[in-house]
Order: sequence, then structure tokens, then C-alpha cells
Amino acid sequence: MSTSSGQYDLSFKILLIGDSGVGKSSLLVSFISNSVDDLPPTIGVDFKLKQLTVGGKRLKLTIWDTAGQERFRTLTSSYYRGAQGIILVYDVSRRETFTNLSEVWAKEVDLYSTNQDCVKMLVGNKVDKDSERFVSREEGAALAKELGCLFLECSARTQENVRQCFEELALKIMEVPSLLEEGSTVVKRNTLKQKPEHQSAMPTGGCCS
Repeated sequence: MSTSSGQYDLSFKILLIGDSGVGKSSLLVSFISNSVDDLPPTIGVDFKLKQLTVGGKRLKLTIWDTAGQERFRTLTSSYYRGAQGIILVYDVSRRETFTNLSEVWAKEVDLYSTNQDCVKMLVGNKVDKDSERFVSREEGAALAKELGCLFLECSARTQENVRQCFEELALKIMEVPSLLEEGSTVVKRNTLKQKPEHQSAMPTGGCCS
């Protein structure tokens, strides 16, 4: 995918966090490629790029997906650094994944997030399993309010509300002046990097020719 800075106005780093198996990778793949395949668990960290236009701005989202397993916790501080948006994912059919958001993941965000203004969104995934639901929409909304998060329920499998998750998060990030400034600074920095640097190359026809 070409990422020359002329093609986007803002660049944001988004994180997906939550227990293993809640469908973080499936949400990401569903959003990036419109595919809904079952995926093996992520090992360590994976990230993908997505360009889209939201609110009249061309955005480049770098979306980081992490393994939910304890043994990858050593990744945390660098993983959280500089993120403008964080999506906390739980599985509506597994109550412990919901409980762990407040007991484990929200605390980790507070501990490691370097952006005070970072926008957070609580996402209840797998609403296609409605008959197996153990966490009501009302409980999800209440926890989101308590944690100061946006809230959406979605299904990576049916793609219901998947695109809305990322678009609503991006719109909210653009409403925060400090995050907007960071997003445009990344673009400016990349533009500078891409200026040709061959002026400093060795002079041709050197003494040994």
C-alpha cells in the first residue's frame, strides 16, 4: 500500500486491546479487507494500515493488534506509546472478558498510555451470538460511561458496526486539538523524510577514477 504523505492529511495510531479470543484480529481484518475468516490467535503484536476518508479528511490509521495472553505483557509500554485511540474489546458471550476490561485492561491503559487525551472506545464483539449473550448492552453502556469511553456493539463475523467503530473513534480523535496536532505532525515529519537526500552523495569523478 502506498503511503506517500500526499495521499493523507492525518495519521493516527489506534490500539486494539482485550482478552485473547474476543475477536480483536477478526475486527481488524473485517475492517481492513472485508473478510470474515476465523483467524489463529495473534502472537505478540501485529499491525495493519488503513486509509479512509472521515469528516472530509484523508486519514491513515495504523492499527495495532495485540495478543491477549499474559506472557506478552512485556510489550505494553512501547505498544501504548503515542496512541491517539484505544479500542477495548470484549466478547458479549463471555462474561469474564467483560469483567477483565475494568479489572485488567482499563488499569493497564491508565498505567501505560502516554496520551492523557487519548480517545477510548468500548466494543462488545460477537453480537451475532445473541442467544449466547452473557453481557447485556445496558451493562456495556454503563461500563463505557464509567470509564469515559465511547461505546458500540458489533460483529466481526457479520461486519455489523465494524466500520463504525473505527470511523466514530477517528471522528472523536479529530475533535481533540492535541491529538489532531499530533496526527498532522506525523504527516509533516514523513513529508520531510521523503525529500531527496542525494545532495550529500559522494561527488562523481573522484580522485581515483
